[in-house]
Amino acid sequence: MTGNRNVFARSPQATRQSQDILMVGVGGQGIVLASDILGDVALALGLDVKKTDTLGMAQRGGSVTSHLRMGKKVWSPLISPKEADILLAFEKLEAARWVNYVKPDGIVIINNLAIPPLSISLGTQKYPVDKDILKSFKQRTTRIHLIDGSKETGNIGDVRSLNIFMLGFLSMLIPISIENAVWKQSIARHLPEKVLSMNMRAFERGREVATSVSL
Repeated sequence: MTGNRNVFARSPQATRQSQDILMVGVGGQGIVLASDILGDVALALGLDVKKTDTLGMAQRGGSVTSHLRMGKKVWSPLISPKEADILLAFEKLEAARWVNYVKPDGIVIINNLAIPPLSISLGTQKYPVDKDILKSFKQRTTRIHLIDGSKETGNIGDVRSLNIFMLGFLSMLIPISIENAVWKQSIARHLPEKVLSMNMRAFERGREVATSVSL
């Protein structure tokens, strides 16, 4: 494929010709892998892609973020506050940490999962309730999707496919006109054969859930 066609044709801001996506969560949720797959998809379309990842102190349980910017020409991998077109959050508290990065009327996708950090587990702080988390986002945008990704992937057979489920949901919202096959080819390049079938089901389920909500 080439980048000659307008791959941002569905975007309400097509003239901007770029898309900034911030993925956040905790270690062990496959955030970096998810952003690698998305970047691979964008490159397959001939887009310029820049990304950078930040890992938490702990291998599992620490904060993980991935900035990914794609467009006709991208100069920097970092997304600035109030500039993220989409925030894809794999955990609710991590979503709340990055609320100030969402642009006005941006898209927020939050997996309905709470993983309390050590400060909360020790009782020194309280985990925020859903209404407070959502309220912080509603001050910026009405395009908020709280989805049961962990439950859905558990029903499929393995919650470790959450990152691919989230990509499936995301694939229905990003304003680039790509075929399902492009996503599946990229997923297949990044995952071992023994878990590929299950992850493909997770990807399709994510797309199905996205079509069932008001986008």
